[in-house]
Amino acid sequence: MAKILLLHGPNLNMLGRREPEHYGRTGLDAIDARIAELAAAYGHTLESFQSNAEHELVERVQAAAGEAVDFIIVNPAAFTHTSVALRDAFLASGIPFIEVHLSNIHRREGFRHHSYFSDIAVGVIAGLGPQGYELAFHAAVEQLGNDDD
Repeated sequence: MAKILLLHGPNLNMLGRREPEHYGRTGLDAIDARIAELAAAYGHTLESFQSNAEHELVERVQAAAGEAVDFIIVNPAAFTHTSVALRDAFLASGIPFIEVHLSNIHRREGFRHHSYFSDIAVGVIAGLGPQGYELAFHAAVEQLGNDDD
C-alpha cells in the first residue's frame, strides 16, 4: 500500500467557477473524490491538500518527506511559472512527482509556457482537464509498481 499526496496550488479552490473555458466546470472536491476513489480501489491511501499560499505548499512537501509519502501528484497552478521555493522543496524531499495542468499551458499566454517543475518531474500531463489527474494517478501507481522490481 502506497501513500500518495495530491497537491493543488493557488486558485484551484475556485475550479468549476473560475474561467471554465480553460479549467472546465468540475470542482476541486469532485476531482479529489475521484482520485480518492481510485486510490481506495488500488489499496492506496490518498491525502489532498490545496493552498493559495506558497509557503504552505512548501511546508506540505517538506512534511511529506517525513511522513513516508511515496508519490506526489501536483498541480502547482500559477506557482508553476514562479516558485523556485516550491521547486527546491521537491528536490529536497526526494519524493517522485507528476506535474498536472488542467489546461494546455503551451496554448496559453507566453509566460505560462515555462515550468519550474517539468525538468524534475517524473512526467507532465497538461490540457486534458480533470482526466489528467486520473492519468497521473495511474502513472504514479505504475511508477510505484516498477520500484518494487
